[in-house]
Amino acid sequence: MIENIKTVKHSTPIDDISGLMLPKNRAYTLKEIYVKEAENIAMATIKYLSHIPVKREAPFTYEWFLKLHFEMFGKVWQWAGKLRQAELSIGIRAYLIPTELKKLSDDLHYWEENKTYDIYEIATRLHHKAVKIHPFQNGNGRWGRMLANIYLRQNGLMPVKWQEELLAIENPKRNDYIKALKKADEGDFAELIKMHQNTF
Repeated sequence: MIENIKTVKHSTPIDDISGLMLPKNRAYTLKEIYVKEAENIAMATIKYLSHIPVKREAPFTYEWFLKLHFEMFGKVWQWAGKLRQAELSIGIRAYLIPTELKKLSDDLHYWEENKTYDIYEIATRLHHKAVKIHPFQNGNGRWGRMLANIYLRQNGLMPVKWQEELLAIENPKRNDYIKALKKADEGDFAELIKMHQNTF
């Protein structure tokens, strides 16, 4: 079981630990789980952001989207890299996820080929749509932000220092981030683009 859970508004709560791969001989706080996740994510960060990743390493295909999530969470959760089957309070209907993830990959390659947007806006739209789809049981926000950072890095730009404690209720930046995502839902990407152009 998990102890000392604080539910964070606009995030997926961790109330099902059936897939937790940590030793089962004791209870864990939510903070302890986040620390283990952060250690796992650090490995993916080093792999993709310590240099400029080539297309072969990060092709932004449907299959790679799933692989990246597994690389970020696979040492902590059994469901890492697997599409969710259950409905959540946020995200699209589960049965639509495969189609929408494939469409996101196709859209990204179209934007690149046709120079529809600049690099910052492509990274922003990629991030926003990934979070909106919410394809996994958890970790969708961190996965979406990693996608954007890998794309920026791949195109010679520096990644955003998102400060993953953005998830914390106490972080004053969190509300700004949520508001920017909601504005993007309505087609106004300006604030979210600005966040991708600057460090927090």
